[in-house]
Amino acid sequence: MTQRPIRFFHRGAIVEAQPAAATRTVLDWLREEALCTGTKEGCAEGDCGACTVVVGELGAGGRLEMKPVNACIRFLPTLDGKALFTVEDVAQVGCAGREAAALHPAQQAMVDCHGSQCGFCTPGFVMNLWACYERHHEAGTRPTRQQLADDLSGNLCRCTGYRPILDAGEQMFDAPARRLDPAPAVAALQTLAADAPLAGPAFHAPRTLAALAALREAKPDARLLAGSTDIGLWVTKQLRDLPELVYVGDVAELRAIEETQVEGARVLSIGAGATLEAAWAALLSHWPEPSLRDMWLRFASLPVRNAGTMGGNVANGSPIGDSAPVLIALDARLVLRRGERVRRLPLADFYVDYMKNRLEAGEFVQAIEVPLWPPSPPGSGAKLRAYKISKRFDSDISAVSAGLAIELAADGTVRDVRLAYGGLAAIVKRAAAAEAALRGKPWDEAAVHAAIAALARDFKPLTDMRASAAYRARVAGNLLMRFWLETRREAPLAERDVSVFARVGADMRAAAA
Repeated sequence: MTQRPIRFFHRGAIVEAQPAAATRTVLDWLREEALCTGTKEGCAEGDCGACTVVVGELGAGGRLEMKPVNACIRFLPTLDGKALFTVEDVAQVGCAGREAAALHPAQQAMVDCHGSQCGFCTPGFVMNLWACYERHHEAGTRPTRQQLADDLSGNLCRCTGYRPILDAGEQMFDAPARRLDPAPAVAALQTLAADAPLAGPAFHAPRTLAALAALREAKPDARLLAGSTDIGLWVTKQLRDLPELVYVGDVAELRAIEETQVEGARVLSIGAGATLEAAWAALLSHWPEPSLRDMWLRFASLPVRNAGTMGGNVANGSPIGDSAPVLIALDARLVLRRGERVRRLPLADFYVDYMKNRLEAGEFVQAIEVPLWPPSPPGSGAKLRAYKISKRFDSDISAVSAGLAIELAADGTVRDVRLAYGGLAAIVKRAAAAEAALRGKPWDEAAVHAAIAALARDFKPLTDMRASAAYRARVAGNLLMRFWLETRREAPLAERDVSVFARVGADMRAAAA
């Protein structure tokens, strides 16, 4: 599969593996080769969290950065040069459970709080709790109950219920600290960094942007692989045989997020390989809008956001992808690269038809550039909202999503507007007729009703398992009305007044205080 074995740190040592297929999952290797059967298979699609493991990489200053991810859809070669921790590492027992050891505070709290019944989901919960425990101890903080719930949004339990599990998450911080010693993993990762990049007939892992560009141009039919949160399901659910894979996760330049100048304008440049978690955090740091934070937290789950990339979500082009509406509302552009050539294209012009885009053969998404607006101080009239409508609050696919942005002139008329919707057409796209109904008009209820009526000319939604066409059309208009209610010049409504989730969340926080 590759010219050398896959090498990574596991169970206190560097291990080597050479699977027959590049699409062998970490979960299969753990259970069938390493015989570490604490990690379970539930859904095999990254939804239930029974397979949660923690992957470690060297971060800034040589520190060990640990992130929970789903082992069921992660391909084993992507672990090369990294560290893998499973539930057996938490209490430092052998994979067959032969070595006795005291339970970790996260495990003991699950026992004491009766957070487990059938136990199938418990290892996944423990791994997410352990990652949370390490992260907060490192920062000298303690999570709120809501933060624990957000961290566990990718773990499904059907018998115990979440109250005792959240109790355990709080209680684990009461016990004497029991931290992971990162030194062995750090030393191993430093050793592994000297290995040559993985390369072979089925799997390539370039480490520089130039090497990736050359490889992509030479192999235009190869499949680009980032977090495997979509492609992984092609293997586990559709049983597809994939062509050559080019893994972009080891290209440091693609993970960069920075402010820069492009053609004289300040932009936030998000590398196409930046994780969803990092990318959404960067967006929120510039637009600290509560609805944007909700969109971030409701985008899949923490393990998925730790693996998946915003560049992959955009390039995939799903009409129900939640990144694109927000980015289009922010007037984002894509940086597209083919060999040495770089071109820029507005994201709103990138999609052609269902799962079709304007990428040329051998071209890939290098970065997403988001203009840093408004250029004037807050209060200039620029407003942004992000909305997601789905059957569940956490970890669900949208029926309708929207990114809505408006800029008002001093006299209260609409100077500019971008209304982007997902779930209403074969692609995520702007509501051109609705925008035209608003542009140059006073930002008032009459103009909003005219724009809502114009949405019927912009979209002809379909009925499917998530929503009916009529429901989608009604919701699209309601979201535009909500946008106006929240941003009108006189007596704008607070988020608590228009969002049941915000109200319930505030009530929960008040009850816990």
